[in-house]
Amino acid sequence: MPIYAYRCETCGFTKDVLQKLSDAPLTECPSCAKSTFRKQLTAAGFQLKGTGWYATDFKNNGSSTSPSSGKTAAAEPACPAAESCGGGCAADTSAAA
Repeated sequence: MPIYAYRCETCGFTKDVLQKLSDAPLTECPSCAKSTFRKQLTAAGFQLKGTGWYATDFKNNGSSTSPSSGKTAAAEPACPAAESCGGGCAADTSAAA
């Protein structure tokens, strides 16, 4: 069920109300008892996520995803810690390949 924000146009009282979509909008203010209690237009409090579009789509403004530097992966050592451990540690991936 959605939460709707209401505000009284007479006294300024505000309240968030949990209502069904099929429920009639509230009109009577609980504070001043006048019929100027109106539903406010508010921003949605959720993000759509999944296999479709969502907040992080198109963040790179159409640029390619390849690295901008001229380095390649082959130029880097397979185990960055190989100099300190002698190549026999769990981080050494060259022996597994």
